[in-house]
Amino acid sequence: MKAFISKSEATGRAAAPPSKSYTIRALMCAALADGESLVRNPLKSDDTIAAISVLTRRGVRITEEGGDLRVVGGGLKISPEELFCRESAATLRFMTAISALIAGTTRLTFGPGLARRPMHPLLSALTELGVECRLEGDAIIVEGGKIAGGAVRLGSDISSQYISALLLIAARMEEGLIIDIAAPPRSRPYILMTLECLRHFGVRALPSPDLTRIRVAPQSYQPATYQVEGDWSQASYLLALGALAGEVLVTNLNAESLQGDRVILNLLQKMGTRFSQRGGSVMVSHSPLRAVSANLSDAIDLLPTMAVLAATAVGDSELYGIANARLKESNRVSALCEELGKMGIRIIEEADSLRVIGAQPKGAVIDAHADHRLVMAFAVLGAAVGGVTILGAESVDKTFPDFWRVFRSLGGRVELRD
Repeated sequence: MKAFISKSEATGRAAAPPSKSYTIRALMCAALADGESLVRNPLKSDDTIAAISVLTRRGVRITEEGGDLRVVGGGLKISPEELFCRESAATLRFMTAISALIAGTTRLTFGPGLARRPMHPLLSALTELGVECRLEGDAIIVEGGKIAGGAVRLGSDISSQYISALLLIAARMEEGLIIDIAAPPRSRPYILMTLECLRHFGVRALPSPDLTRIRVAPQSYQPATYQVEGDWSQASYLLALGALAGEVLVTNLNAESLQGDRVILNLLQKMGTRFSQRGGSVMVSHSPLRAVSANLSDAIDLLPTMAVLAATAVGDSELYGIANARLKESNRVSALCEELGKMGIRIIEEADSLRVIGAQPKGAVIDAHADHRLVMAFAVLGAAVGGVTILGAESVDKTFPDFWRVFRSLGGRVELRD
């Protein structure tokens, strides 16, 4: 699908969608708890549908009730069917670990976009713990059963999802688990989010202050009612729309959230954006932007948002701590260089940084590289400059299926065509 974006004047209010990361974590924890849990205000998107589908095939009963999800867990069992995780990296990685707890052979498959994203660090960690698992063509095979546990050591520069996957199953190991990490991990907030979700479902972990060691004793998950908060990653596009093209009020945000992408407010402030915050709402108004230097290692999903903001700012912005963005739905570092280059923006790319030389972007035809975050970021920039066509506009369904409706409700001028 193509999106034709015209210059727009944004105004109005919109609620941030529920957090994808918390929704999937809550579903996994509820599945591991023996009893009935309620996940309130879950996100409904391709990624969360993938998690629900896979858990259902593992014997978890999940029913929708007035927008909430009732989950009857504790009865995980082997499935004769292969488990298709779509393009959800969290679902694939978390279910690879959870499958190690279930006696029998599990075959997990995934969409083509996930084929380029690494799995070996998790498979190696599980193998070290005595689990038989392997990557076989386009599938992951796990021979599950009891896991003794003990200790496992991980490298420092790995995805937080590997750590979260091990944390999800640590309490179910006979000896519990000690996770040692070679250096303070990147994407620390996502690990803290996992630990918070575990606590809510009755599992206590003992992390060191720098998260280089996490201890989890053997214990049981407890069923719970879990309220999913708003997603700061998705809110960043709506806030950026206000900063570039008008005035936007975003609601359903937790000001005390552990989500790393909450740092978007600090970054907008550094760039000179006018905004006000009251409770769970943030109002952002169009302002001339100045260049910024930003470490995104704990908020890697903000890279597309920050890149399009920096493209319009006065001066040279440096965005660093971004190497892991090369392993997302696209190589976001190279893709941003390529597509912003089409709009007349000069970017200097290094292994772990981008230097964005702010200017006046011009309209162009943008290839979103099948990446939902690139679609939303360039939609925002398109509203500011006009004349932007985005190819692959349907990719927003992965995490924010209502994006185009919300974009229009805020004054974004877009025509969608197949």
